[in-house]
Amino acid sequence: MLSETLTNELQRYAIGPRIRALRLKKKLGLVQLGAHTGLSPAMLSKIERGQLFPTLPTLVRIAMVFGVGLDHFFAPDKDRPLVAVVRKGERIRLPVPASDGPPAWLFESLDYPVADRRMEAFYAEFPADAPPSEPHRHGSAEFIYVLSGRLAVDVDGEENVLHAGDAMYFDSSVPHSYRREGAVACKALVVTAP
Repeated sequence: MLSETLTNELQRYAIGPRIRALRLKKKLGLVQLGAHTGLSPAMLSKIERGQLFPTLPTLVRIAMVFGVGLDHFFAPDKDRPLVAVVRKGERIRLPVPASDGPPAWLFESLDYPVADRRMEAFYAEFPADAPPSEPHRHGSAEFIYVLSGRLAVDVDGEENVLHAGDAMYFDSSVPHSYRREGAVACKALVVTAP
């Protein structure tokens, strides 16, 4: 049984309606499609109605009938503007570093459903007992907006302390690290550019 989060994520791709659109475009019935794929019409009907998510081998069988690649079922619809909504309850919280010790920070991706992002947005928490992060580098730019608490950001040896409401933009290709300042947890929005 799939979790609600996984079910919602799979429904976002609308694989069933995409299969139905291909089938109707070729003027095939479920029985005919079943004969070509070796799948039962009942199973195909459940897939089209979103009651069943196909496995990759099943999806490959269907894709071969229509002469499309698997990317057809996962690529964004080019006729519609790109919109991705990430509900609070759907986000997954990950620690950094991903080890047994206390994390320097926890983050949640705010835009994970979007492929080929031009930026990445995160909600970050720096717990009250968090150790300073290790220096790291990535991408070309980073933007931080502190929601609550205080955060010390060291960029290439220069430290800046940010308070709630403060923002900072910097070159993230140079070594940088974070350190929660004070006795309470810090919460921030972090946006990075690849």
